[in-house]
Amino acid sequence: MARLIVIGNGMAAHRLVDALTRADTAGAWQAAVIGEEPRPAYDRVALSSYFDGATAADLALPDLSGRAEIRTGERATAIDRAAKTVTTSAGAVLGYDALVLATGSAPFIPPVPGADLPGCHPYRTIDDLDAITASARTAATGAVIGGGLLGLEAANALRLLGLDTHVVELAPHLMPAQIDQGAAALLARMVADLGVTAHTGTATTAILPGPGGRAAALDLDGTSLPAQVVVFSAGIRPRDDLARAAGLALGPRGGAAVDDACRTSDPAVYAIGECASHDGTVHGLLAPANAMADTVADRLLGGTAAFTGADSSTKLKLLGVDVASFGDAHGRTEGALDVVVNDAASRRYAKLVVSDDASTLLGGVLVGDASGYAALRPLVGRTLPGDPLALISPAGAEAAGPSALPDDAQICSCNAVTKGDLRAAIAGGAADVPALKAATCAGTSCGSCVPMLKTLLADAGVEQSSALCEHFTRSRAELMEIARATGITTFSELIARHGTGRGCDVCKPAVASILASLGNGHILAGEQAALQDTNDHFLANLQRNGTYSVVPRIPGGEITPDRLITIGEVARDFGLYTKITGGQRIDLLGARVEQLPAIWARLVEAGFESGHAYGKALRTVKSCVGTTWCRYGVQDSVTMAIDLELRYRGLRAPHKIKAAVSGCARECAEARSKDVGVIATDKGWNLYVGGNGGFTPRHARLLASDLDDDALVRCIDRFLMFYIRTADRLQRTAAWLEALDGGLDRVRAVVVDDALGIATDLEADMAAHVAGYRDEWRGVLEDPDKLARFASFSNAPQAPDPTISFTTVRDQPVPAAPVHLGMPAAPART
Repeated sequence: MARLIVIGNGMAAHRLVDALTRADTAGAWQAAVIGEEPRPAYDRVALSSYFDGATAADLALPDLSGRAEIRTGERATAIDRAAKTVTTSAGAVLGYDALVLATGSAPFIPPVPGADLPGCHPYRTIDDLDAITASARTAATGAVIGGGLLGLEAANALRLLGLDTHVVELAPHLMPAQIDQGAAALLARMVADLGVTAHTGTATTAILPGPGGRAAALDLDGTSLPAQVVVFSAGIRPRDDLARAAGLALGPRGGAAVDDACRTSDPAVYAIGECASHDGTVHGLLAPANAMADTVADRLLGGTAAFTGADSSTKLKLLGVDVASFGDAHGRTEGALDVVVNDAASRRYAKLVVSDDASTLLGGVLVGDASGYAALRPLVGRTLPGDPLALISPAGAEAAGPSALPDDAQICSCNAVTKGDLRAAIAGGAADVPALKAATCAGTSCGSCVPMLKTLLADAGVEQSSALCEHFTRSRAELMEIARATGITTFSELIARHGTGRGCDVCKPAVASILASLGNGHILAGEQAALQDTNDHFLANLQRNGTYSVVPRIPGGEITPDRLITIGEVARDFGLYTKITGGQRIDLLGARVEQLPAIWARLVEAGFESGHAYGKALRTVKSCVGTTWCRYGVQDSVTMAIDLELRYRGLRAPHKIKAAVSGCARECAEARSKDVGVIATDKGWNLYVGGNGGFTPRHARLLASDLDDDALVRCIDRFLMFYIRTADRLQRTAAWLEALDGGLDRVRAVVVDDALGIATDLEADMAAHVAGYRDEWRGVLEDPDKLARFASFSNAPQAPDPTISFTTVRDQPVPAAPVHLGMPAAPART
């Protein structure tokens, strides 16, 4: 078995090892990867999402440790080409039959005085981002040196960290490598509206220190710009030190020189990604890195693949603004003509670069609305399917849709997937976007081609079912609208008019949730009671031994001593286990079903109400102590949390909803792990949505910034009602956002910008919920018919269930360990 050593553990190295080990069915190669970062490979393209809620785990690429030896936290220090060995910082000497350099690039730090001051950072790795975050905690203003792609991403990061943000760019306009002056002018206006100030045509001559020697300001040709955090994003330089020391030939601008096989001047050594120079060019995008990796994987297995250049197209959302460029965006081809739509009022700029006879698309630029990118980019170099001006009109995407493309047109440039590849996958049974991603890797990198994947599925006649279950052909969202429009208030009427059969355990609780969301009386009233899940049926959570838990609502976690004593007395008198939850409430566990009304009666008398811990509803709004007590607080988080919890209590939804309010950016309430997260700023509140824990944790993402109290409540009203109306059954807000066409941008358009004109309607629905709220525990206590269902045995309502037993652990009752057939009882932990 031959030995492959890969130096570098970034995205290019990961792609190489993945491609090689998938194709190497004969086991010809044994691979080892040397990576100096302390973690496995991660998605550097999505690095900026780290500031928008993503964690290091979210960014991690699929684990390859089962297919290759991954040596993290170790640096290659020398290459001995004669002996074919690599020496590492750990003292290991590793032999190789083939060596691949995938060392990437290093950020260029301009040689200006003060560039090494505390508070100055590159923007390249997760560790860099952690360092920037730490510096931002004691800063008010941040500046990014460099106004290219990465510079604007870094500016957004500083903005999300709560800093007054500036971008300094030496060129006359932003993103000079990708877009033209007209597009940059619109981008600058849109960026300024988001609170980021751009200083173009400006050089940084020094970084000035302040007290303690930390960065305090930039000297911009004699003008001082305050900045306690400085981020360098002024370009990259190939990391070719190992290649240089090993005597390999280098490109004119650095990087190991490679041929079309990505082979260096030593036939046993290859180079891929940003450390390689092909035809004198160092490529800094993911698509060429992937193409190089695939080429080397093929060559190692005896193939003839060749790297002859790569698509430099890119589509990104920078500071919430869509920006795309593709092909010859600057019109450098001889005789090229520009076709431009510059609609400043609608904040939309579109330019196509065409051949001198206007028949062939050469490139283009889109700012503000980049929805046409997926259809236009594959047409580069091909005959235009229509009038170029029509193609960049609002309806132009149809003319440049997939039907106009031949099978060899690349739909996914990141992974070199053609229309023909996708059509073959669909013919082979890929019936939805996730299946197409799995079969072809299309849409798994930048994601800009996902709309095209959906279009191809539709064009192929693959219908996506949205039926709730076998009894309803409609989706949950459609049934919600039917119930709203028709005034239907019962399951039997809904299934008689819009379904078939008698229902099942899927549609019954889903419809119960819909009807409850529309305010159709008590959850246990009439037919409603028979539709509920077990927990809703008894307004309490069923536990492992057949008992139930009781969780009274404690808005914001704030509670008086008298009420705290009441909870203790109830727990003592009924022999309940007590536990403080992560949502700042007290859980009382071990109540038998016949005890529930008596427990509720004591709690209701003391002013408590149901905490809805059992329902697909709002659970809690967690809070820190905010300005009431905390010296760092900038807003009254306790009052806001209490107001929100009392407003949304009892709100039935497709899934449980959790919320939190943090009084400052230190995030003690962990708001960004919640479905609705509110974080105080010195100007108001930032609203984050779509976070959750569970099997697939997600951090919430920023929906709106610096809202005052009233605007915050209106925004949350709209968001929650839009979610309730449109989500599928048992779909958390995170999954709903991911599945929704347009994702967060779509939600922002509807909720913040009122793009559908339904904001008033959504607010009215929430107002009706608030006005109609009634405590479910009190409703049971006041209704003898409802009370009658709380009995272990119908012929002896107050008799306890003899199968329930307890043992004592740490002075509290816990369920006695059940004895399962063939399994001994587990000993109690003490």
